Amino acid sequence: MKIGIIGAGNIGGNLTRRLTALGHDVSVANSRGPHTLAALAEETGATPVRVEEAARGAQVVVVTIPLKAVPALPAGFLDGAAENVAVIDTGNYYPQQRDGRIAEIEEGLPESRWTERQIDHPVIKAFNGTYADDILDKPRPKGAPDRVALPVSGDDEAAKKVVRELLDELGFDTVDNGGQDNSWRQQPGTPVYGNRGGVEDIRKALEAASPERTAEWRA
Repeated sequence: MKIGIIGAGNIGGNLTRRLTALGHDVSVANSRGPHTLAALAEETGATPVRVEEAARGAQVVVVTIPLKAVPALPAGFLDGAAENVAVIDTGNYYPQQRDGRIAEIEEGLPESRWTERQIDHPVIKAFNGTYADDILDKPRPKGAPDRVALPVSGDDEAAKKVVRELLDELGFDTVDNGGQDNSWRQQPGTPVYGNRGGVEDIRKALEAASPERTAEWRA
């Protein structure tokens, strides 16, 4: 599968490592330019590209950048992607730690719904509560008793199916958290955030979530 990754930080870098190891054709981009990705490209075999080129021909595009940087993504950056491309959003709103105040999110708009509005494309929320090292260290075969489950939210059922199958290939179970309006159950401060449990643990954590943000996660 052709996969574009926008963002080469901890999550983006480790997804590049795993997906190339599984045989996928990965293009990776960051805000600083392809020349800064030479070491990652040499390590993994991924193709370093500009952000404008990352989605070309891609069946899956992973957007894994700070939330405050999403509005600065180039206009039309998804135009060259495959038809029905699945876009994965790994982002979280960190108002005090990084992003500053985003009024719509403070007023209750789910983070990934806000991202959809910025890029004018539906997204699948996944990996947002995952520790970056777990992408390398926690994969297990299907059926393993200690296999970690990850929540997945989104309105596009076909795209969600593609993403859940990709996560399964990466060595993780998934739990469908419903549509994007329900994705607040995955946001920072909820019981599922950073949870390394299995399917039943993740389901219970999602059910226990409160839409009220705790003080640490509000501007």
